[in-house]
Amino acid sequence: MLGDRLKKLRGDGRTQEDVAKAIGVSRAAYSHFENNRNEPDNDTLKKLAQYYDVSIDYLLGKSDKPHYYSLTKKDTRAIDQKIKDIIDGLDPDGPDFFKNDAELSDEDKRLLAVSLRQSYALAQELAKKKYTPKKYRGSEE
Repeated sequence: MLGDRLKKLRGDGRTQEDVAKAIGVSRAAYSHFENNRNEPDNDTLKKLAQYYDVSIDYLLGKSDKPHYYSLTKKDTRAIDQKIKDIIDGLDPDGPDFFKNDAELSDEDKRLLAVSLRQSYALAQELAKKKYTPKKYRGSEE
């Protein structure tokens, strides 16, 4: 499992040599990690998680979420509700969020919703990354 995850994470053009240098092991040692011949010690595992900006649980296959700050289903539902409230506020008969005289077309509302959703999701992830206590992180910063 660890080897598969390491190969997948490295797959963006980085070489085994690049990663090995960054975490302070030989290329051969890193290759053994990717091929599941050896397992890294705790310190090296922590360095790998930091290098790839993923949780240790993800590297070990205990979680399918690579980041401890990934959005949960609850977060996603809250964002969707917030976007719905905002878009409904654009309707003259809706809540008083953004009352205006100009009517937006359905396509404009859809595009606005997509843009707002991306912005809210990014802001939520950044806040989780910044404010999650270290003891709850899968990887230290």
